[in-house]
Amino acid sequence: MTRYLITSALPYINGIKHLGNLGGSMLPADVYARFLRQKGEDVLFICATDEHGTPAELAALEKNQDVETFCTEQHEIQKSIYQRFHLSFDHFGRSSSSQNAELTQHFCKKLMENGFIEERTIKQVYSVDDGRFLPDRYIVGTCPHCGYEAARGDQCENCTRVLDPTDLINPRSAVSGSSNLEIKDSKHLFLNLPAMESKLAAFIDEHEAEWPIVVTSIARKWLKEGLRERCITRDLKWGISVPKEGFEGKVFYVWFDAPIEYIGATAEWAEKDPEHRDWKSWWYDAKDVRYTEFMAKDNIPFHTIMFPATLFASGEPWKKVDYIKGFNWLTFYGGKFSTSQKRGIFTNQALDEFQPDFWRYWLMANTPENADSSFTFSSFAATINKDLNDVLGNFVNRVLKMTASKIGAAVPAGGEWTAVEKEFIQTLQKRVTDYTKYLSEMEFRKALTELRAIWVEGNNYLTAAAPWTVIKEDPEKAAMILRLALNVIRLYAVLSAPIIPETAEKIQKLLNLENAGYAWPKADLTEELQTLKAGHAFNVPEQPLFQKITPEAVTDLCARYGGNPDE
Repeated sequence: MTRYLITSALPYINGIKHLGNLGGSMLPADVYARFLRQKGEDVLFICATDEHGTPAELAALEKNQDVETFCTEQHEIQKSIYQRFHLSFDHFGRSSSSQNAELTQHFCKKLMENGFIEERTIKQVYSVDDGRFLPDRYIVGTCPHCGYEAARGDQCENCTRVLDPTDLINPRSAVSGSSNLEIKDSKHLFLNLPAMESKLAAFIDEHEAEWPIVVTSIARKWLKEGLRERCITRDLKWGISVPKEGFEGKVFYVWFDAPIEYIGATAEWAEKDPEHRDWKSWWYDAKDVRYTEFMAKDNIPFHTIMFPATLFASGEPWKKVDYIKGFNWLTFYGGKFSTSQKRGIFTNQALDEFQPDFWRYWLMANTPENADSSFTFSSFAATINKDLNDVLGNFVNRVLKMTASKIGAAVPAGGEWTAVEKEFIQTLQKRVTDYTKYLSEMEFRKALTELRAIWVEGNNYLTAAAPWTVIKEDPEKAAMILRLALNVIRLYAVLSAPIIPETAEKIQKLLNLENAGYAWPKADLTEELQTLKAGHAFNVPEQPLFQKITPEAVTDLCARYGGNPDE
């Protein structure tokens, strides 16, 4: 039996993430994990905060905290937000864990033993007043291309031009502001990627037909340009120490240790229940595991080149990824979300405005799979009002209230299905089969289109069957129609659970099915749509399942977060 290992790109620790970060990795990974669990599969869903590197130190400095305290605090903040979004991680770890440190050092030693790491001396900027080498991002100055005065030593965020620290006008330390800088020699370790180029090319070839084009095209671009040796150490204090004489005071480059944290976080998970959990069975010589990674396109080179190179070069049978679900960008009114510039609506703010299922549904319906997607408040409101309110919510409220008022708050007995019901069930059958297929293949936009169509079919059937009219002349037939409709509501809860789990739970409670679970529908819906038997009591909703987002609310949101209510 296949086991399913799922990882999402690690959210960085330097601040609360925006909606694009959620929708481009963690949320679709959660939907896939939930779907597989409903099918009865053995699933392990792993994520963690990515805590090392220059931005973490700078963010801590800005808050006047030591970096370890800052990371601990931010980890708890992010973890809490993801819990509120109902992300169903089996474990949400930290790349600063002892498990990740041990594994990262293990890989370094194996790579050195196998001749894939070499030592080099390079020139770096040294701040005399700070008494330390400065990584590129620690150096700020005026961009020579656009005049932006807060450009970093690696890139100008204003004009996006790639820079070297020596390109900057009036360079200074981002730590102290001192311009007393010198160029000095510093020893570092380099990963010999060119030595593994043919193996990595073969690895991409193996998955070319299956992986999304956004993944293979980026990997191919790196290979076509020719791989270069990659520096995997830094002159920083915060990070995983380098286990090599002469490298005291240096740590590993964040992109070397961050992917290893997938394994590290699994070890953290196992340590919580060592009698029943074995992390190595998921990662080491794990032939029965299918491993899927979720990430936005900026992370793809590190997961198609860097991380596989590390695993290959170790010479050990570590599990390599089977499928990478890569995404394009979610933009905010056509422009970039920005954590550093606080542009766009962020995950904590989103939860302050609306229930998590509103965001989950919109993000999955607009997943940037084949091209960038743009978030606007007008689009958000229109989708929520039309799909959740007018289609799903309308069906649930109509059926429950009508049955209670016309017959009573329990599933009615009624007669046998007619040709109309059998045709309706056959239509549902095909759509549920397609919906299941799209979720299995991680074609999320197609899946959401199908889910909405499934909801629409229920409303169409109700309109055609017209139980409110039939009941006047044939009460038994009307009872049969409403009994089927009540079972369709239960089916909708099951099918919707991976996308909008809080709503699915509300529906289950209305049907008095709190402990019934969400087992995926059987191949034949005939049995599925007879689950609720005559006499089963249900609850009448006191208010609609959803509340509509008004035009006034859209105008207000645009005013507070930026955006045009007319777009």
